[in-house]
Amino acid sequence: MKINFAKLNHVFVPSTKPARDRLRKGLLGPLYRPFGFLYAGLTDEGRAVFLLSFIVGGFGIDVRGSEVHVLWAALASLLAGTLLATRFHGLRPFRVEVSAPRRVTIGDTLTFTIVLHNDGPHDRHAVRVLGPFLPWDGRWTAPAARIPCLAAGAQIRVEARARFLERGEHHLDPFQASALVPLGLTLGPSVPSAGVRFLVVPKIARVVRLGTPSGRRHQPGGVALASKTGESMDLLGVRPYRPGDPVRHLHARSWARTGSPVVREYQEEYFSRIGVVVETSEIDADRFEAMLSLAAGVVAHLSRGEALIDLLVAGSRVHDLTLGRHLGFLEQALDLLACVEARSKPLTTDAVLSVLSPHLSRLSCVIVVTGSWDRGVLAERIRGHGVGCTTLVVEGDGPPARGRDVVSIRASAITAGEALSL
Repeated sequence: MKINFAKLNHVFVPSTKPARDRLRKGLLGPLYRPFGFLYAGLTDEGRAVFLLSFIVGGFGIDVRGSEVHVLWAALASLLAGTLLATRFHGLRPFRVEVSAPRRVTIGDTLTFTIVLHNDGPHDRHAVRVLGPFLPWDGRWTAPAARIPCLAAGAQIRVEARARFLERGEHHLDPFQASALVPLGLTLGPSVPSAGVRFLVVPKIARVVRLGTPSGRRHQPGGVALASKTGESMDLLGVRPYRPGDPVRHLHARSWARTGSPVVREYQEEYFSRIGVVVETSEIDADRFEAMLSLAAGVVAHLSRGEALIDLLVAGSRVHDLTLGRHLGFLEQALDLLACVEARSKPLTTDAVLSVLSPHLSRLSCVIVVTGSWDRGVLAERIRGHGVGCTTLVVEGDGPPARGRDVVSIRASAITAGEALSL
């Protein structure tokens, strides 16, 4: 079993914002506050002096045998004096605003934009912007921003960059701006920003070719809001003319009756509709991430065509999303895949089919993305409903999966970003 040492290093730090807030307000909160004050109030140089004072203090315990304790007293006095001086170096009135993209791909650099507003009557010198303590999967890729001077009434924009290695929603604690206290060992009272939320989404596998059975299925009542391209459309009603509407769709009688241009609105009844089923039985972490990356690549490839795509994440219930033909966008599919968790107990074929069966009647074909080699029975049962099915199996180092309409893909090829012809 692979041990995640980065996660072990953060075992006492909750990974979610609500859990961190509960810790601060709980019984152990008062015990953490002194350590939090020292960590946030000291600069990197101040922490080095603090650590040095501990080492010197250990050597200076024997006050009769050496004079090392005098050096310890000097270091401790220096730190204590600068800590007492922090209260006189506040920044208020001052504002800190932070923004970040809504989503970032796992492993890519996320840029936080920080805007500092000096609303006071005085210039502010030696201002530092500090990012929050990151969860175990986050790493800052650039040092903290340092502003030599911010004039009264002015604002400045700086950036902070970090990488994150775990999918899902992230809610960071506030960024903080503080003034540097003389001697550069401590920081004055901080001005916090609001928290920052974003999603870390899976990588999109490079799917360059994907074979799918062709065909259309009847969609009773049509599909609302879908773009009208195809050979069979029914009249839905009339509506006011909008620039760009085809002239042949003008409805002369309604135009004559209302005095303003009116066009016919059609609703398509037949679509090529492809279901992408992501089966979430627990496998090893690397293969599971590769499986979600492959699902994202399949959806991205299909979204370039004219078919409707139903992304179906099969767990105890189906999480479904329809996109394509102006109904949804790839970003929405990534948001759904970002929050998928593996099931500790695998679903049986009957259980998977029971949650999928309400969706099968509208699908032209199904692509099952799984990490299990024994899903051939599921594919046969899906074909029994008159729906074509292709199974994409993400494998590790074992022998390739075999069977009717089964394509085997190694997780390492997906992770490496190789071009995939499926």
